[in-house]
Amino acid sequence: MRTLILVPIIHTERDLGSLLERVREEYVQRYGLAKWEQHRKAIHDVWAEIRRRLKALDLSYASVRLYQDGLPVCGREVDIIKEVAAQGSKNHQLLLELMQRGAKLMGTEDPQLLRREYRLLKDALAAGTPLEDSGVAVREDDQSRRLLAERDRYVARRIKTTLLRGEIGLLFLGLAHAVEHLLEADILVTNLLPALRTGPAADRNTLNR
Repeated sequence: MRTLILVPIIHTERDLGSLLERVREEYVQRYGLAKWEQHRKAIHDVWAEIRRRLKALDLSYASVRLYQDGLPVCGREVDIIKEVAAQGSKNHQLLLELMQRGAKLMGTEDPQLLRREYRLLKDALAAGTPLEDSGVAVREDDQSRRLLAERDRYVARRIKTTLLRGEIGLLFLGLAHAVEHLLEADILVTNLLPALRTGPAADRNTLNR
């Protein structure tokens, strides 16, 4: 058997990169600065709980592979994680810690699909698409859904072909994704924070993609 532990993630403001200022501006205009700060604290509390639960698992990290939402297969995976961690990303800082314990980082996504996703997000923000409580533009058009499904299929294939028998995969994945049903039967899937993930369409906003 192979084991895959889903780590449902909520991206912090530092994960938004060049889109941060636009997202923050839109959120504050709609909900106010106090609500933005409350939103930020809630997300950071989630990451503290993720860190606590992973520590409690007491994994043998030499047999752990790390798969990350938004991390392209490109040969520069470690450099990307270090760069984003240095910018303050809780997600990427945690990945670095796990790597230091012996876990192996895996390129996870198709870079071409990620570029398409980024262009769609920029177009949605430029068009003034309304925000949800998460603070970013909601995109429910057919093109976005098809792209998300393509990304999920690619991630599932990466896990199928790189996670070996007896190994444990940690999949850090936004709430809008639905990879579980695409995996092979010999991969045992568990969820680190099941309360955050209620189904394939648990959250279709772009912050959690």
